[in-house]
Amino acid sequence: MDVSELAERIAKGERRALARAITLVESARDDHRAEAVALLDRLAPLGRQALRIGLSGTPGVGKSTFIEAFGLLLTGAGMRVAVLAVDPSSARTGGSILGDKTRMERLSREPLAFIRPSPSQTHLGGVGRRSREAVALCEAAGFDVVLVETVGVGQSETLVAEMTDLFLLLLAPAGGDELQGVKRGIMEIADMIVVNKADGDLKMAATRTCADYAGALRLLRKRPQDPEGFPKAMMVSALQSEGLATVWAEAQALAAWRRDNGHFARRRAEQAESWFEAEVREGVLAVLTRPGRARDALARLGAEVRAGHASPSAAAARMLDLLGR
Repeated sequence: MDVSELAERIAKGERRALARAITLVESARDDHRAEAVALLDRLAPLGRQALRIGLSGTPGVGKSTFIEAFGLLLTGAGMRVAVLAVDPSSARTGGSILGDKTRMERLSREPLAFIRPSPSQTHLGGVGRRSREAVALCEAAGFDVVLVETVGVGQSETLVAEMTDLFLLLLAPAGGDELQGVKRGIMEIADMIVVNKADGDLKMAATRTCADYAGALRLLRKRPQDPEGFPKAMMVSALQSEGLATVWAEAQALAAWRRDNGHFARRRAEQAESWFEAEVREGVLAVLTRPGRARDALARLGAEVRAGHASPSAAAARMLDLLGR
């Protein structure tokens, strides 16, 4: 299947073509990379947009259960939902379990849903290196909502906020000292903090946890892209599908306010520029690994550093001078 045919099938919303395209953009082969760039360039004029929602959460919070219940709520309302779930890759072998699709069995059988697990490939930021492109492909395929599930929770996972419109932080109740367990940086970018498992014996603990975070959010400096009352904390029970409709209503209200006040379009423009700059950085790094003068210089300077004949800073400065010529 050539690029033009693949683009045509994606534009028609064919899930098999979408899966094939995501595999193409995730490939590290140079010929595949050229085809992926051509494909994205061909699809760009469609101008389709989905509501991009990033989700991160501590281990054991029930992210997969939440995403499945939330996704079923949306598909039940007639919306097409894409889930991009990133699994951590082994630093030794590069392999990933990619078990999210099996953990969302009901959603994976839903005709209006598309679930794509991808390896992080040791890429920092809680997302895969090509997650931005996968999101763009899902939008081109006509999905209404794209959910991006990150690897974990912490300072490095804030990158997902740079490619989504809304960012949800999922937490579990009775997890010890909750406020100390989550980094301030990720709280500052969260649009909503969702305390899951608010059912049974954990409901009282969830109420306390939600109140603690609601109080903490009030102490943060107000952001210009937030209406009154945001960011906010709320409780849900994904297992019992309680509170999910409220989360969706709040997400829609926040997105609508940002659209009406120009924040939505401005954020998308900033994200596009950030994507461009990231591609340039990746390209510069790739030059260092290809056969040629740059790689030879890198090896030579590295040997000087190992031998103690040059400091790392001085050798790096010489390497940068070489690249700047």
